[in-house]
This record gives sequence, structure tokens and C-alpha cells, in this order.
Amino acid sequence: MKISASIYSDKKRALEQVILDLNNHQVDLLHIDCNDDLTVFNDIIKIRNWCSIPIDLHIITSSPEKYFDLLIQNPVEYVTFQFENLTTKLTIPKEISGKKGIAVTTNTPISIFENYTDFDFILIMATTPGQSGGLFDKVNFDKIRRFRKEYPSKSIHVDGGVNGEVSFILRNMGVSCSVSGSYLFNEPSIGHALFNLQSREIASQFQVGDFMTPIEECPIIDSSENNIRAVLEIIENGNLGFCLVVDSTNKLVGLISSADIRKGLLKCLNNLKELSPAIMMNESPLVIQSNQTVVEMLQLIKRCVFPVMYLPVVNSDGKAVGIVNFVNLIKAEL
Repeated sequence: MKISASIYSDKKRALEQVILDLNNHQVDLLHIDCNDDLTVFNDIIKIRNWCSIPIDLHIITSSPEKYFDLLIQNPVEYVTFQFENLTTKLTIPKEISGKKGIAVTTNTPISIFENYTDFDFILIMATTPGQSGGLFDKVNFDKIRRFRKEYPSKSIHVDGGVNGEVSFILRNMGVSCSVSGSYLFNEPSIGHALFNLQSREIASQFQVGDFMTPIEECPIIDSSENNIRAVLEIIENGNLGFCLVVDSTNKLVGLISSADIRKGLLKCLNNLKELSPAIMMNESPLVIQSNQTVVEMLQLIKRCVFPVMYLPVVNSDGKAVGIVNFVNLIKAEL
């Protein structure tokens, strides 16, 4: 996951000093907030002379057209317009290069992206726009998950409240870029903050249930369905390589993965008629409870002697309530 440094969050140093420090620490992007201020392009011109770090420009305005000529004359790698300030549907001229995004606040539904499917990414504002140092609103985890499902080919950027723990969760959810401002500059050093944002050693305030994929969206099959075709279809349609097996009360009975199917086939190779979901099922899969913290989840994974690509999530009664999928974590590191 790329880290985009919000350059105006450092109130103590001159802009050039901030940029050179970020350049020395090889930050991925420079996030520039433009609250309807055309003079921000004066800073962009200066920054181009100081370093070659890609610029991530976020424009908040009700008159986006007045920025078009400036964007053509001073191309940036990423440009985002704030949706809530627009009075009409935004159309960006083809002459403007770089990746294009639309930003939304926590209360704006992701359905607005239906009008911007030609854009490259969405920027989810997880705190109040323009307010530095706010806390990440966990309802945005659900927004990120739903956007990832509905627009799998689009990138997700997040701005606001990103600390070490939130950064880990966002990477796990497949977020491409997170904006960091006050957290980045309030740590002992930029290098220390960047390490925390990209580290797997984190403090924990959120629980697994805050960001898991809920059971309603998981590939599951009732244990009474002793049908290999049904199992294969659920795994195939779920696109995750496994399905959860539950009983009539939704209690987790086991898990069947692609690897379990392969093992079952090898076991019954001489008589495939013996093959059944019961033979293929892992009756003791590694699980985690929804009220456990991110740190507890990482500790559980570290104790395992085998790679963990997904974790069934259960409640205190052993009922399946969701999954945590680590495939996106790998993608986010690319």
C-alpha cells in the first residue's frame, strides 16, 4: 500500500524542508489538499523543482472547471475532486493526464461511483475533511469492503485517522493508498511513522468483527447438503478457494478448501464413489472470535506452522459470523 504524505499537515517547518525530508525517506506520494485555492499550483511548481515524488492532488471546490487549464499546464499523477462540493456531474477533459478519483465523506454512499466508473479510484474520507488528527470512523471498513466487491478493478484510497493499526487493516482489505498527515508528522520522525504505517507489529483498538467479511457474503453450505456438486459450485462462485460448513443453527462445523478437495480425491482415487463432503471437510479449522483484537489475530497466525490465507470468524457460541481473507493483504503490498 502506498503512503501519501499530506504535506500541509506539518505546521512547524517551511514547505521545502518538509518536501526534502519526505524525499529523503522515499515516501510514495505527496498529498496536496486544495480547498478551492488556485495558488496551490505555485507550490506544485516549486515541488517539481525539489523532487520527483508523484503528486496526489485533492481539490475541494464547487467550480472544478476553473482548475482544468492549470491541470493541463501542470500535470499531476493523481487528481481527486470532492464529490459533496460538486453541483453537477463532474466531467474531466481528456487533456488532463494522471489518474482520476472522486472523494466521498463517511456519510456519502459509494453508489455515487456509478456516475464515475470511468475514474480510476475512489478516495474515502474516514474523518471530517480538512480536520487534521481525527479518529478513523470504523463504519468506513464496511464501505471499503462493499466498494471492493462492487468495483474490483478500481483502486481505493483512504484519508483520515490512519495510524499503524488502521494501516494494517487497510492493507488487509486491499486499499491501494492511504493518506497520512498528523500521524506522519507528529511521530518522533517521519522514518519512525513510515515504519509504523508499513509494519506488522501494531497496537490494537479495533476488533476482528469491525472489518471482517460478514457471513451474509461468505461462501457457506449447510452440513445437511451431502452433495459434492453443491460444494464445488459454492467454492467456485465464492472466488475464495473454500467454503464454510455450518449446521442449521449456523454453528461452524468445518471448512472445505480447494486443498481439502484435492486431498479427498487422492484418498478416494481408487473409488470415487466414496468421495463426499464429509470426507473432504476439515473439522478443526483455525478460527478466531469476532471480539478478538487485530494483535490477537496476528499472534494466532504467527503461532501457526502453515500459511494462513483466510480465517473463519465465530462468536462466543461457535456460530460462524464471517471470515478474514488475507489475499488482499498480499495484493496491497505490491
